[in-house]
Amino acid sequence: MKKAFLIALTLVLAPMTAMAADYKEGVHYEVINKGPATPKPEIKEFFSFYCGHCFNFANTVVPQIKSTLPKGVTFNQSHVEFIGREMGPEMSRAFAIARQLGVEAKIEAAMFSAIHEKRQHFTNRDDIRALFIANGVEGKDFDAAANSFMVNAQVANMKRDAENAKIQGVPALVVNGKYLVKTNAIKSYDEMLDIAYFLAEKQD
Repeated sequence: MKKAFLIALTLVLAPMTAMAADYKEGVHYEVINKGPATPKPEIKEFFSFYCGHCFNFANTVVPQIKSTLPKGVTFNQSHVEFIGREMGPEMSRAFAIARQLGVEAKIEAAMFSAIHEKRQHFTNRDDIRALFIANGVEGKDFDAAANSFMVNAQVANMKRDAENAKIQGVPALVVNGKYLVKTNAIKSYDEMLDIAYFLAEKQD
């Protein structure tokens, strides 16, 4: 019983470890924006469907983030287009379409599986459309969203955010629009999350 209590206590306190850690600018994170932070605390993951590490991150770390996210902190995702050559921008659009249609989680899982497990090769937007249809989306709904104002705006915003944050590799975490978690000094994804949680509650 005592052992079970200690394990439970450890799990409860796990998200709080970041508060006690001594994370330093230039070592564990860098300031990418000298201006004001986002209105509310936010952790944003930059990823690519073509990135194998992002596939693993989606399966193992993203669920952990969603279950341990500090109160008042939101989690968002942004697709980058610099991986995948000519299909990179199309994959960013695919993610925006999925978000617009409210099937983000289903399409994200299906796309990762198609690329990294089924080894499917996507060559154009029609291939992406077929994946949406295979996962329950009406073709007419995909077509209506594909070049809509809202999707175009999302694609532009994701590209701008990646450029502003100087994202060069993924998965990457940007916190409050101000801090980029540095990955060259971390030893695990758990440490990466600790740093992100620390920064989300950082008072400037």
